[in-house]
Amino acid sequence: MSENSEIKMSPLCRTIEKDGKSVRVDIYQDGDGSWVLEVFDQFNNSTIWEDAFESDADALFEIEATIKEEGIDCLIGPVDGGVV
Repeated sequence: MSENSEIKMSPLCRTIEKDGKSVRVDIYQDGDGSWVLEVFDQFNNSTIWEDAFESDADALFEIEATIKEEGIDCLIGPVDGGVV
């Protein structure tokens, strides 16, 4: 993504809650037509998927499947924040 590109956020961005915990899901275009999935926990830890998605709906499907299969705790990092 070039520095002059404006980030296009998906309307599918949302907060997902499960088991009393929540994560913020950001889905945005990478400047090349693909979509990036980034998840923030309550401590502001960030998890970014390495591979981009063909659509924002594909990215949302991926995070929902991940939470269903692995649980929301796999997205919760340490209290002191940072990139996970």
